[in-house]
Amino acid sequence: MVTYIYQIKGWPAFEWEQEKLTELLATVRFQQGRMMGKMEALGFALQAEASLENLTLDVLKSSEIEGELLNSEEVRSSIAKKLGMDIGGLVAVDRNVEGVVEMMLDATQLYKTELTAERLFGWHAALFSTGRSGMHKIVTGAWRNNTTSDPMQVVSGAMGKEKLHYQAPDSAQLGDEMNTFLQWFNSTINIDPVLKAAVAHVWFVTIHPFDDGNGRIARAIADMQLARADNNHHRFYSMSAQIRKERNAYYDMLEHTQQNTLNITKWLQWFLQCLQRALSATDQSLQTVMTKANFWEQHKETIFNKRQLLMLNKLLDGIEGKLSSSKWAKMAKCSADTAIRDINDLVERRVLIKEAAGGRSTNYVLSRA
Repeated sequence: MVTYIYQIKGWPAFEWEQEKLTELLATVRFQQGRMMGKMEALGFALQAEASLENLTLDVLKSSEIEGELLNSEEVRSSIAKKLGMDIGGLVAVDRNVEGVVEMMLDATQLYKTELTAERLFGWHAALFSTGRSGMHKIVTGAWRNNTTSDPMQVVSGAMGKEKLHYQAPDSAQLGDEMNTFLQWFNSTINIDPVLKAAVAHVWFVTIHPFDDGNGRIARAIADMQLARADNNHHRFYSMSAQIRKERNAYYDMLEHTQQNTLNITKWLQWFLQCLQRALSATDQSLQTVMTKANFWEQHKETIFNKRQLLMLNKLLDGIEGKLSSSKWAKMAKCSADTAIRDINDLVERRVLIKEAAGGRSTNYVLSRA
């Protein structure tokens, strides 16, 4: 029989070996400080753009970890609109996307505000606005109410061949468990704020207080605590994007951590290493932001129509495949003749150039001059 961590005497008094974390934590904190200094030197507009990029990644990848694919344009548009950013070419947004965005922005923009049960209920209700998870009706905006005869279990595998990874505490315990967690999270205890994000993450998913959405809410809580660690509502790196790259290791580490011992040193090491890789990946996303900023600075006096603004932003963000007139027409929702006129206008002004490679259709790229 497996002994789960919450069944161990002393729970939830987590233990860890500080000497195994000191050097790694110092490296992560140095990277955070260097990154924040670099971003502050860029000015408000670029900070907002970088934050938009990483918030979009956070929402997309946190859902993707759970197997749910959201539309990136809808996510980006929803975040930009709620933050009052003018990015041009806003698209209609599905209610499901709005809910995920609302939760993430509440966590990261209002990171100083106390985390309460009512606030978590609001996040959960936003995630599941229809009261359903897929085809199944679930309890929303409240703790789950299953009993010991119907325990909350994390399983994988085909029907009849399921593998049990974890069984959460009985629902009768949730009130006390969450009161203890929230009191700890809102307290000013003597723990590094980055380590606190890691502890909060594993603690929340171990309690597993909701019928569904526990992983996404746990990652939002971790992001909220990382915002507290940075003391900044701008998000310049995406922990969820890095976790998505390491999803198998993430689930394996959670399963290992939730069994047999209150010592969570290995989880903390993995979390810090993952955060370190997330911070390193920021350099690449920052380059994208800088490229966009340089482009719009170069063309600040240039007048573009709405379709051109939309497509230039898509090119700067990196569209999939080559840009042709037919793709322009489809993405900009215009006729083929209009697309060709838009493109030719940009070619004449040397904003776009024709690619040298031949083929059945002509392709275009941004001029880097």
